[in-house]
Amino acid sequence: MAEQEPELPNPTETHGPSPEQLQQWLGHGVCRQLGIYPIPEDFKLSVIVPVYNEVGTIREIVRRVRAVRLPKEIIVVDDGSTDGTREVLAAMEGDEDLRVFYHERNRGKGAALKTAFAHVGGDLVIIQDADLEYDPAEYHRLIQPIVEGLADVVYGSRFLSTGPHRVLYFWHWVANRILTTMSNMFTDLNLTDMETCYKVFRREVIEAIAPTLKQNAFGIEPELTAKVARRKYRIFELGVSYSGRTYQEGKKIGLPDAIKAFWCILRYWKWD
Repeated sequence: MAEQEPELPNPTETHGPSPEQLQQWLGHGVCRQLGIYPIPEDFKLSVIVPVYNEVGTIREIVRRVRAVRLPKEIIVVDDGSTDGTREVLAAMEGDEDLRVFYHERNRGKGAALKTAFAHVGGDLVIIQDADLEYDPAEYHRLIQPIVEGLADVVYGSRFLSTGPHRVLYFWHWVANRILTTMSNMFTDLNLTDMETCYKVFRREVIEAIAPTLKQNAFGIEPELTAKVARRKYRIFELGVSYSGRTYQEGKKIGLPDAIKAFWCILRYWKWD
């Protein structure tokens, strides 16, 4: 009799214990600390990726986002790249889970986010930079307070993290601390990292504030913070790991952006 070939696993099936089983074995409290919790059956995460001249990292960041085991859509907005990023994205456009939008000229991170916000279809929205400084493997922990009904908005702080954190520019750290402190003074929040990339929102929050957004560059960070604070949304903060880049490696934010951020803190303190 011919030997029967072993049945291969279906790659679309989820293998291993479910969150419910792990909660039975480890206990609810331990699982919550580990970021293990049930995800609603109809849940979807919208990952929005603003991109400008990231030809060396765009494929890798999309791969890392896809590796996260959550139902999701990926929305990439190319903000007028000139280094070949647009051609890479054009070759990826047929992928089912990926939508790509293009700006004909560079308008800034805020402009790219506003374009992406208009197309989100998920229950939650997370901002993901394309430069590999932030690790998508941390999505489960970042969305947890919202999934569990505790928060409307979550910030991923680089200054609360016990994970890896690349040591780089002292004066960037000082500027971030000053801007975060100034923002907190006007918003009456106690954030540790207002300028973080990792911001997660319920879609209803985005739908409420997106039509009011005005900043096209990095001023979008204090503008978003001021507007969620003024609307009294429940904001949580969690530590995230951070692998910062040098200017030689492509870092873009600088002193003019810090000055503009300070102006935006004042501008959006009282006015939309």
